[in-house]
Amino acid sequence: MRAVLCKAYGPPESLVLEDVPSPVPGKGEVVLSVKAASVNFPDTLIIQNKYQTKPPLPFSPGSECAGVVKTVGEGVTRVRPGDPVMAVTTYGSFAEEVLTSESRLLAIPPGMDFQTASAFTLTYGTSAHALVDRGELKSGETLLVLGASGGVGLAAIEIGKALGARVIACASTGDKLAVCEEHGADELINYTTQDLRERIKGITNGEGADVVYDAVGGPYSEPALRSTRWRGRFLVVGFASGEIPKIPLNLALLKGCSIVGVFWGDFVKREPARFATMMQQLSEWYQRGLLKPYVSETLPLERAAEALTLMSSRKVKGKLVLTM
Repeated sequence: MRAVLCKAYGPPESLVLEDVPSPVPGKGEVVLSVKAASVNFPDTLIIQNKYQTKPPLPFSPGSECAGVVKTVGEGVTRVRPGDPVMAVTTYGSFAEEVLTSESRLLAIPPGMDFQTASAFTLTYGTSAHALVDRGELKSGETLLVLGASGGVGLAAIEIGKALGARVIACASTGDKLAVCEEHGADELINYTTQDLRERIKGITNGEGADVVYDAVGGPYSEPALRSTRWRGRFLVVGFASGEIPKIPLNLALLKGCSIVGVFWGDFVKREPARFATMMQQLSEWYQRGLLKPYVSETLPLERAAEALTLMSSRKVKGKLVLTM
């Protein structure tokens, strides 16, 4: 089978595509025939040794996929060969076959195709954990989303609307904001041409946002935190800008607000029952038409390096998917 391999840490162009032996499942493990694998920001970090998970070299990047069960190991009872599933693998999905634990498999919601399924779990799971568990977003509240046109950003918009919130989407270009509007954003802010704080103040009549969803970091984090209302919640989701901001902690004191960390990967491992319940809720919302995953582009497996370059340069709207 073919696999994209990281043999030495470096940029996307250092990856190679090679034929490798098919994996063999051990106890509790499953081999999937991968149909599609989505590209996520952590994939750009793991190949550079900048991510918290550090697999031994060589390895295939790719944190989630969808496909068909090929073989199962001893003790596997939830799935059998031929079953369509989606999987969170952390790495390994940029290959025609992937070995993963049975516990990392999820049923594909009815009516969802493989490309959409490959782009569903990580983005919607992250945003649901952020907004429901960590942000406790309520109906009638105002949600501000930074980097709103990306995969987790669009998921945050849709989940925010499903929860009954008013959603302000922030992005860097007009075409990105247009995608945000298509996915339900009530208000739009171009933070490269508009003053972020003044726009938030105007939209909220000076009250500020109840919840800020920040997957970007960089120069917009502090003004967004300053724009929370009393008892607001600022969600630290990620740092797609490449810059981890240094926040004056007196702001949390003056606002009476919370700065809340969102680490979805550990949430899945530490609270599997809660994770399963949340994914069931997301599946129900999808079937009701409240969630509409946006795959803006698909590329073949051999163009994985190009896909990762597009992701790291923040040129992807929604999700980009590799097909086998």
